Amino acid sequence: MSSPSTTREALPFAATGEQVLEQLGTSADGLSSDAAAQRLREHGPNALPAPARPSALRRFIAQFDDVLVYILLTAAVLKAFMQEWIDFAVVLAVTVINAAVGFIQEGQAEKALDGIRTMLSLDAQALRDGEWATVPADELVPGDVVRLRGGDRVPADLRLLEATNVQVEEAALTGESMLASKDTAPVGADAGVGDRSSMLFSGTIVSTGTAIGVVTATGLDTEIGRIQQLVSEAEALDTPLARQLERFGKQLSLGILVMAGVMLVVGSVIHDFELPELVSAAIGFAVAAIPEGLPALVTITLALGVRQMASRNAITRKLPSVETLGAVTTICSDKTGTLTQNEMTARTVVTASAEYGVEGLGYAPEGAVLLDGKPIATADYCDLRALLEAASACNDARVVQDGQQWRVVGQPTEGAVATLARKAQVDVSGIERLASVPFDSAHKFMATLDRIAEDDVRVRSMGAPDRLLDRCTHQRGADGQLEPLDREFWDRQILHLGSQGLRTLAAAERAAAATDTDLAIDDVETDLVFLGLFGIIDPPRPEAVAAIAACHAAGIRVKMITGDHVGTASAIARELGIAPPEGEIDALTGADLERMSQEELRVKVQQVDVFARTSPEHKIRIVRALQSHGEVVAMTGDGVNDAPALTRADVGVAMGIKGTEATKEAADIVLADDNFATIERAVEEGRRIYDNIRKSVIFLLPANGAQSLVILIAVIAGFALPLDPLQILWVNLVCGVTLSLALAYEKAEPGLMDRPPRGSSGAVLSKSSLLHVIVASLIIGGATLLVFFIATSNGMEHAQAQTTAVTMLVLGQIAYLFNCRFLNSTALTRAVFTGNHVIWISVGSLMACQLVFTYVPGMHALFGSAAIGIREWAFAALFSLGVFLAMEGYKMWARSRETAR
Repeated sequence: MSSPSTTREALPFAATGEQVLEQLGTSADGLSSDAAAQRLREHGPNALPAPARPSALRRFIAQFDDVLVYILLTAAVLKAFMQEWIDFAVVLAVTVINAAVGFIQEGQAEKALDGIRTMLSLDAQALRDGEWATVPADELVPGDVVRLRGGDRVPADLRLLEATNVQVEEAALTGESMLASKDTAPVGADAGVGDRSSMLFSGTIVSTGTAIGVVTATGLDTEIGRIQQLVSEAEALDTPLARQLERFGKQLSLGILVMAGVMLVVGSVIHDFELPELVSAAIGFAVAAIPEGLPALVTITLALGVRQMASRNAITRKLPSVETLGAVTTICSDKTGTLTQNEMTARTVVTASAEYGVEGLGYAPEGAVLLDGKPIATADYCDLRALLEAASACNDARVVQDGQQWRVVGQPTEGAVATLARKAQVDVSGIERLASVPFDSAHKFMATLDRIAEDDVRVRSMGAPDRLLDRCTHQRGADGQLEPLDREFWDRQILHLGSQGLRTLAAAERAAAATDTDLAIDDVETDLVFLGLFGIIDPPRPEAVAAIAACHAAGIRVKMITGDHVGTASAIARELGIAPPEGEIDALTGADLERMSQEELRVKVQQVDVFARTSPEHKIRIVRALQSHGEVVAMTGDGVNDAPALTRADVGVAMGIKGTEATKEAADIVLADDNFATIERAVEEGRRIYDNIRKSVIFLLPANGAQSLVILIAVIAGFALPLDPLQILWVNLVCGVTLSLALAYEKAEPGLMDRPPRGSSGAVLSKSSLLHVIVASLIIGGATLLVFFIATSNGMEHAQAQTTAVTMLVLGQIAYLFNCRFLNSTALTRAVFTGNHVIWISVGSLMACQLVFTYVPGMHALFGSAAIGIREWAFAALFSLGVFLAMEGYKMWARSRETAR
């Protein structure tokens, strides 16, 4: 028996079972052991191989490959050169801690591959040498014939040869929460994964029925294997903040080198400084200019954001993603369970005489049945009562209360009908079921033989409307009387409900003989009375509607990417506000995407907000197309099929409740409540965190700028240094440890979610922010020089004058901290001294440190400081108030200039 040359090109789902067997070089009797062994050598084991991964040492060393880390290491080297070993150890420790945090977090997405591998079956029932045998699943080969029953995990991709009432849980693969019905009929060659009803896919679970199929693909050739390859090949992108900080670090490094060079030239050529003095000044300038606290500041601010987001049900797995959420311009969301309740709900009931509405959401039996918008008593409407009694009796699902929650036991659509019966107070507990015909995907309905009373026995059926209408001759009217079936009326009603995105179920019945005790499919073939239709939907989450509106107000587009049908997806998109309430919705299906090139998709993608019947490749293509326009994309997902797109997206968001382990491992953020509204809240938190990082950077840099300016002017002007390198380190240390972290606790400024998303390609400091830093540096540095000159002109010793300058720097930083609390508005019109108690803890700690620096003798010996009097403190405090007022004046001028534009 020959081995198949290729199976994927043959499109087994579009061919008949006999054709597939022939293409695979096998038969319905399976393979011989020898043939299977030969094919195993050719195709390899039916397993997902573990990819090569870098060693732990290489991963750790890679954490140091960052410009900001280079700046930290440069600071450490300079401090070692100055023989300040304590400071050297502190800076080096900060560097190593940063690397350790990154090392622990880095590579977590690769664990998604382990999560996928755990989904594979351990063994299988295969037909070998003409007999059924249990074989290890990893020894299955293309051409093997395999049998399955309810509860089995599918061990490989199979083309069905025989199928009896087969329904499969494919949510992890397709994203569709409803069970997929399977049969042996071929489907179109352009059918997406979710529409290939003639196939069973590796890793999915057979829910009901029995099946026999032939293996068409194993290992990496299966659909789940292709997903693993997509995960391993998906390129994880740097976050916007990382890109901005890298650019900023390079620019800052270049600036420091240039200015240090200028100092060396000016000091040696113009002022003829001694080389040791000049080198000390250059080192002092470099130490002053390097914001060694910046990486630690960013990390700590992000970590505080992680804690805050966790309190909002968003669990952060990768630290930088906290901030990236704040830069998101597009959110691509799954539909089921994220935007919707993931609880099927009967919304509409149609009988021959009326259309009824239903209140309530989900499986909780709360709400009334409505007619013309008003609650009614079901007992008063015999047509409605007959429909609900029949559907409730012919129903194997029930809803049960689990704590505060209601859940369905059985099929979700039947659960919706069971919930409706409870709302309508229809009780069928007194009805005796004599026999039943179970639901089968071939006839798409179930039937029961029910004894209502001693002489009242009825055949009842519930299922697909078209199948029941084919078997009906009459319908029940408003007064309970029989009428001839109006097929056109019901077809219109089915189309009407479908246009609203509603799934439809129908119920019918007929009288049976009082002596009947058995029921067969032939007993439900004709003479049924059609009772009516149920319009069922997985309703939108109310909070998701508000969250999407908030996203739109914030300039964030929301796109729905789902495995569901385009009609249902479009209707839900209208209700959610993703699509316009009227007019045609521009939606794309998986088949449309297959026909489009990547360039065509790139042109189209920004105008389309609904994507239906999508595959894993489609999701990655959509993300790449959006990113090609500079969009920062967040992608949500819960199934294994979502893992590649989550890895590729700027922020991958997994569902914590219904998400697979593979998806959670690939994600940056996991939602503990599977709720889209949590994403919107997380975006708001991300914006707050970025605002606080920006405030911290704008606060931190003028401290370095002012110190650098003082030394630069001293060298260029040729006078004694107002600050020694050790004193600069002191200011950097105490201000960096105390004040800069206070801004990480700032609350969100008003109007935060009314701003458009910031540009992903912009700088961490915009032109206006850079001008702000320069102005602050000049004001604080100028005030420090002025205080130093006043002190020296009054005959102070050099150590006292330097201590006064250090005090001015510290108090000036405190004053400037309050300026930075509100960058987008003036602090004079806000409660600048309240709302963040951490600021006062920081100010108190800093003042305690400065008092120690000024008055403890041991510090005098270490830092060259000296005690100063009340007058010097008053001078410094007065000039600090001037710093605060001057910066507020500058902020008002800058805003008025911006408004004038």
